[in-house]
Amino acid sequence: QVQLAESGGGSVQTGGSLRLSCAASGGTFTNYFISWFRQAPGKAREFVASIRWSSGLTYYADSVKGRFTIFRDNAKTTMYLQMNDLKPGDTAVYYCAADELGSSFSYLGEYHYWGQGTQVTVSS
Repeated sequence: QVQLAESGGGSVQTGGSLRLSCAASGGTFTNYFISWFRQAPGKAREFVASIRWSSGLTYYADSVKGRFTIFRDNAKTTMYLQMNDLKPGDTAVYYCAADELGSSFSYLGEYHYWGQGTQVTVSS
């Protein structure tokens, strides 16, 4: 059974940085996309970024391009989200998700495996 465990959330001021981690276990992830979604209070969960594990190709939501970087450590089967120049609009619970997918990696309904979430709060 695939398990995902996020860590690294916290509180920062506008312009600050945080790095989130997602440790994956219980499977072989060669054909997986591992992604970050986020959910702000009162809003729907939305796609943030994704990495195709086998190739390392990355994809980003327009709202985070140029500020966030998703990358992986193959040896540790851990994926990271480096978040720079954080804004109050980035405040949300961030979730790690994983599944074997094709082009539908930005659709949360396609993912069977989810972490428990980690809170990111950005104050002005």
